[in-house]
Amino acid sequence: MKIALGSVQFGLNYGISNSKGITPKKEVKEILSCAIESGIDTIDTAIDYGNSELILGESDLSKFKIITKIPNLNPNVKNISKWVEEKIYSSMNRLNIKSFYGVLIHNSSNFIGNRGKNLIQTLHSLKKEGIIKKIGISIYDPLEIENLQNLKMIDLIQAPLNLIDRRMEKSGWINRINKEGIEFHARSIFLQGLLLLDSKVLPIKFKQWKPMLDRWYDELKKKELNALSECLSYPMSINGIDKIIVGVNNVEQLNEIVETTKLTLEKREWSFMKSDDKNFINPYNWKKL
Repeated sequence: MKIALGSVQFGLNYGISNSKGITPKKEVKEILSCAIESGIDTIDTAIDYGNSELILGESDLSKFKIITKIPNLNPNVKNISKWVEEKIYSSMNRLNIKSFYGVLIHNSSNFIGNRGKNLIQTLHSLKKEGIIKKIGISIYDPLEIENLQNLKMIDLIQAPLNLIDRRMEKSGWINRINKEGIEFHARSIFLQGLLLLDSKVLPIKFKQWKPMLDRWYDELKKKELNALSECLSYPMSINGIDKIIVGVNNVEQLNEIVETTKLTLEKREWSFMKSDDKNFINPYNWKKL
């Protein structure tokens, strides 16, 4: 099962297509049960995802590999080792687990320089102790990988990848990190839900990309295609992707995703969808629109 469960919606009102806000605790438990039944074995979370870790920790997570992300390293932090350990052990307490499958750095620039060396040394010490199995980074741009001083210190890379944002594939980095034995997880495959939105509710701030999106809607309708299937078929067709992280608000959404992955998905080009416009492909920049 390539699908991994994202958990940001469990602690934050997240996603442009999310009209119901934070997922209720009862629904979270049902989603986790459904995930286990579906063969999903990995949960992606983060310390910065509101109460996500606390809510997850109310359920038995023993059948899951848990990946979390530690926040950006504040320049005012003097004792980096102590800061890292406090973050990780506090996270483990909230999740009610004894170790992590992966701990990712939310800001790859934290690995650069002397402070970065201290950070990576601390993580490697925790890895030797069995607290962490894999050390990784969560990136927004493939260029961040090029800035790393040594790829051998990384076990896992998480990056956005979808029909519009194809930088990880086009740059060749998926193949390159695979050759280094680095695990790759794709996220944002629905571009925060934008690609699943009904054309009638497309926010006006995306008007400059409306011609592209209108064509997307027209092609789906004309060829009787399903947006979810088309979004999933792209990452599932790429060799070298170990996990595809999806966020859901309810069991129905998760079931639909799981059932779709069981189908024989045809990879279509959708070449007109490609974009390198960072105001579009990076949801962090949407607030500026």
